[in-house]
Amino acid sequence: MSAGGGPAWSFRGGEWFGIFGPSATVVLPPSEKDRVARLWELVDDGAGFDETLDALISAGLRELPGFVLVSDDDSETKVVIRGAARVHLATGAEVVHVEGDDATTWVERSVRGVTRVRIEVADEAEPAEALDGVLDGGLVRLASAEHPPAVEEAEPFVEVEPEDVADHDGLTRAPETVPVDLVAPREPGIPGQPPAPPVTARPVARLLLPDGDTVDVDRSVLVGRAPEASRIVTEGEPRLVAVESPHQEVSSTHLEVRPGSGADHGCAVATDLGSTNGSVVVQPGLPPEDLRPGVTVQLVPGAVVDLGDGVSIEVIDA
Repeated sequence: MSAGGGPAWSFRGGEWFGIFGPSATVVLPPSEKDRVARLWELVDDGAGFDETLDALISAGLRELPGFVLVSDDDSETKVVIRGAARVHLATGAEVVHVEGDDATTWVERSVRGVTRVRIEVADEAEPAEALDGVLDGGLVRLASAEHPPAVEEAEPFVEVEPEDVADHDGLTRAPETVPVDLVAPREPGIPGQPPAPPVTARPVARLLLPDGDTVDVDRSVLVGRAPEASRIVTEGEPRLVAVESPHQEVSSTHLEVRPGSGADHGCAVATDLGSTNGSVVVQPGLPPEDLRPGVTVQLVPGAVVDLGDGVSIEVIDA
């Protein structure tokens, strides 16, 4: 498996949270959204197996119904899995199948020479509703993920002769063939969310920044201490807006504001990108609302998004 700037994964949209970093991948069930932002910051900063596992179980396992952790250490791939999830590790000669178990603390395996990994955490959505993509770091909502990315020309995941292969529980069984997914072209916007046009002819709104400058929302606008376009799947060049954060409360790539699509067409929409301290939006006449990571919210003129550390962004008419 590749290292460096982060291994590339293909994914199929679903309900679970997938957190991808340069040294570790974590997948959490929908019930664990409160853990997502903290773990994303950790994993994105390059945390490895031990540090990530410690963070996962720091509050105890009783309230953590399931998770998947996959990490590389030299030529060894480590997997820890709990709950309703499966990981398939191909080594070229065989496939090692690792399955979670609600009745145990967790299942852990270390496998050398892994050439392909597939994570399955739920039944995949129907093709008409799923959003497929490829990314090398960040946060997505998924049902499955595969590294290296599945491609249309690829052979099936691995197909081996029906001979006994050691399973994670010490028993033996005939290995299975795991089919490969076909990956659709990358869509602009947040993975797992409806696609948005990369650039609109006219801005749907403007953002009033703390320093008094304004930014047109005619494409994806990424706001943070040091925003990076690679943190989300996007098409075209987004606008990068850096803001001051004296106490480091604003994440590097904290928030995306972009033109909406579908029912949100003609409006600006905002998505918290798994920030450490979160984002709060106040719409005119409504109480404050916490933005959930990866969940898009329509913004009306007069709305204010608070990123913390004194950084507030107001939405004004275009």
